[in-house]
Amino acid sequence: MNGEMNVTTNGTPTANPVYFERLPATSAELDVSTWDALKPYYDELEGRADAGEPVESWVTDWSRLLELVYEAGSLLSIRYNQDTEDEGKRDAFLHYVKEVSPHVQTANQKLNRRLLDSGWSTASMREPLRHLRADDELFRDENVPLLAEERATGTRYGEIVGSLTVEFDGEERTIAGLAPYREAPDRATREAAWRAGHERMLQVRGDLDDLFDELLPLRVRIAANAGYENYRDYKWKQLGRFDYTAADAVRFQEAIADVVVPALARQAARRAEALGLETLRPWDLDVDPHADAPLRPFETADELSGKAAAIFDRVDPELGAMVRTMRDEDLLDLDNRKGKAPGGYCATLSARGRPFIFMNAVGTEDNVRTMLHESGHAFHVFESAGLPLIWERHAPMEFAEVASMSMELLSAPYIDVGHGGFYGAREAARSRLQHFERMITFLPYMATVDAFQHWLYANPDHTRDARDEHWLALHERFNVAADWSGLEDSRRSLWQHKLHIFEVPFYYIEYGLAQLGALQVWRNSLADAAKATRDYRAALALGGTRSLSELYRAAGARLVFDAAGLAEIVAGVEGEIASLRRQLDEGA
Repeated sequence: MNGEMNVTTNGTPTANPVYFERLPATSAELDVSTWDALKPYYDELEGRADAGEPVESWVTDWSRLLELVYEAGSLLSIRYNQDTEDEGKRDAFLHYVKEVSPHVQTANQKLNRRLLDSGWSTASMREPLRHLRADDELFRDENVPLLAEERATGTRYGEIVGSLTVEFDGEERTIAGLAPYREAPDRATREAAWRAGHERMLQVRGDLDDLFDELLPLRVRIAANAGYENYRDYKWKQLGRFDYTAADAVRFQEAIADVVVPALARQAARRAEALGLETLRPWDLDVDPHADAPLRPFETADELSGKAAAIFDRVDPELGAMVRTMRDEDLLDLDNRKGKAPGGYCATLSARGRPFIFMNAVGTEDNVRTMLHESGHAFHVFESAGLPLIWERHAPMEFAEVASMSMELLSAPYIDVGHGGFYGAREAARSRLQHFERMITFLPYMATVDAFQHWLYANPDHTRDARDEHWLALHERFNVAADWSGLEDSRRSLWQHKLHIFEVPFYYIEYGLAQLGALQVWRNSLADAAKATRDYRAALALGGTRSLSELYRAAGARLVFDAAGLAEIVAGVEGEIASLRRQLDEGA
């Protein structure tokens, strides 16, 4: 943003103040290597606020500065994730996290307080201001370095797990690279792959215990500094969970135990029968019992992105164009490789209003789902990018996941080759069946992870053995599909496979709530696909300008925590599963 600012009679800014002529046009030109390089911008904004300049003018410029700073920080993180073995990228990211970001946080907090003290508001900033007010209430100077330390410490999880490889089938493979073998029709092959991955994870079990034991007291101390008796309550407010309580989360866990766990048991019985087994073992959960070979939908990252774009064309041509824009602007990193951080995500590049998709594709059906999922997040970034202020664009994470999970479902009718997708008709039915069955599998696992985190921070003085035992008890209660006899060590340490527990604590119930929201969007699409897509896109375009409940309503859904509401949705999922199974049986 360049040029001298003039303010109209209604206070609307028409350009930038003189000082901000020197604000770079892009994040690549912004120096974030030291706080001294950024400090003058914040000093100028603070001085203008103190001088009584109309709020709209300095808030607009503050928003642009944040766009550039946050994008620069995101790019440092992405580059490090792309190659965790590159010491230069690692050091640049950690230097930013430890030495620069804390100062940025403190400076933003000063401006935040001035904004709140001013009493200024607009209809579109009502909800963002509620979040800024919560940030202000939580802020403590002594927590700034602790939060930086927590973030830097958490990133070591990606270093540890991302570096793990095993020798399998004649090659060195990452843990993610074993996924195709775990889907093999040959039971001995998938067992060998399962054991290879789990045994390698057990070799770093002590390292991951050490890492969590560093994170736990940090988090407890952060909460205590902010005046909270436990980290859960602190984190609840920090995450902006205004529309539901911790008690609602527990109620949701219990509803899943009552409704979804029995559905999981029914599903496991059907799978065992289809595989000709008396009892399922953990390595029997990924194989497709309806075919002699697993789905292999693509070979290259270009094929993955190209076919995904073609599928989105069928949902809405503008969505397909968004994926092509990302490909053309080099905003996709989809391949799996050694040294790359595990997992997948969509990052927001705020200054340019663009998303960036990061994942580890190895040619599996699950990779297709990840691409469709992360593209939903990307569409959220595109749709909300036109909102003028950065705070207005940030939707609650529970709705951000509705954006992604709904797109998995809205695009599902078009995944066949007839629509430019990945599969023939039978393979498309297999893919959709796996998708719906995994929803039944996922919700109990989500409840396990969520309940485990509640326990971790309610009992911060626990021992490692107590931690493993509590995880085991939860896993046995909720995850009833397989027999884990003789695999107790792997089962007790399964919590260490979940990145969120280390890097983004308490961020997991969002997936469960969003799955139910997405299923409601899908249900709407069965009656009118075009309207469901329009409502979906309109809700995404609201960004964070509405409350969580209002965003759900805009998309045609509601938050569900109760057993009755959950039972209605699960019945629909089981009905779709039965229909797809009949389709496969009749086509056999």
